[in-house]
Amino acid sequence: MRNAVIVDIVRTPSGKGKPGGALSGVHPVDLFATVLCALVERNDLDPGRVEDVITGCVGQAGQQALNVGRNAVLAAGWPESVPATTIDRQCGSSQQALHFAAQGVMAGAYDVVVAGGVESMSRVPMGVAAMGQDAQGPSIARRYPQGLVNQGVSAELISEKWGLSRERLDEYAARSHRLAAETAAAGGFDHEIVPVRLDDDGDRWFAADETIRPTTSAEGLAGLRPSFGAPDMRERFPHLDWRITAGNSSPLTDGASAALIMGEDVAERLGLRARARFHAFAVAGDDPMLMLTAPIPATRRVLDRAGLGIDDIDAYEVNEAFAPVPLAWLAELGGDLDKLNPRGGAIALGHPLGASGTRLAGTLLNHLEATGGRYGLQTMCEGGGMANATVIERL
Repeated sequence: MRNAVIVDIVRTPSGKGKPGGALSGVHPVDLFATVLCALVERNDLDPGRVEDVITGCVGQAGQQALNVGRNAVLAAGWPESVPATTIDRQCGSSQQALHFAAQGVMAGAYDVVVAGGVESMSRVPMGVAAMGQDAQGPSIARRYPQGLVNQGVSAELISEKWGLSRERLDEYAARSHRLAAETAAAGGFDHEIVPVRLDDDGDRWFAADETIRPTTSAEGLAGLRPSFGAPDMRERFPHLDWRITAGNSSPLTDGASAALIMGEDVAERLGLRARARFHAFAVAGDDPMLMLTAPIPATRRVLDRAGLGIDDIDAYEVNEAFAPVPLAWLAELGGDLDKLNPRGGAIALGHPLGASGTRLAGTLLNHLEATGGRYGLQTMCEGGGMANATVIERL
């Protein structure tokens, strides 16, 4: 089968996803157009060669409605002949875009394709698409008569099930900020970040992650109050200690990311360096009440398909939606903490929902290149109790 390879991956810096955040003044269409333009400029590629742009976005409403991917293609000035589509697998939307793009190349449906994602959580708040609506319907209510819960409560349930104390969660969150700050200070993110223009004159640019807090400590995080223990939830789950806070969760974030993917033969013909190839893919579903545990079965499935064990993987990115997610994953898979999110994760780098999958892939690939690692694995939990898992091989 034809190899699908990554030629380049870029992302914007992470901006705080609230009014006044560094990227809150940038329309999400322009945010995604920024990374599209960077891909073709960095690789001296005619954008007319791109056969599709597969775009992850969760909040497909308001300024992210009407196929934000296609709108960004036009905003980037690319030829009108370049199509695009926008997909939603919740937090894993752009990782799913990577899967669809690579699988299309492997099947012969594409020669050159872009996968990426965008989320402006300051402009399109989380959940706005379903606000005031019954998005699940009566059949789900009959199947789960007690009602499903939000992700924060799911994170609480996971913390209890895996015996993860508040102290352990806060220590892990502080680790995320420390590793991200060290990487940023050493220039480790420079190759993946593209600056975003903040005004029409080009006098103001945003070029570094706004969400990293270098002075974060477990002791400081210990003073934060739990975020999800509303009275009705405390009554429903009286046994929970309520350990999830804003400090051990990923922050609301604005951002965009994109990857240039093509056949290995096409990259060679165009004189472009193939940086990694896609080795294996998996998706999985799990208990929608726990919601955030599907990375565990997805990882087992992708390792089996790749013919690899966890010890064969040189680095793994497990999205830090909440601190218990990677910690429960680590406990179940028996991995090495030093290989887990070695440049920090979403607790520090942010989680712009639809853009996070491609962001993880770029950070993972840059780490493999910097350390000489061969195999990298990424996986992320997704709303509704799902997960994607991907294994890439550095070339």
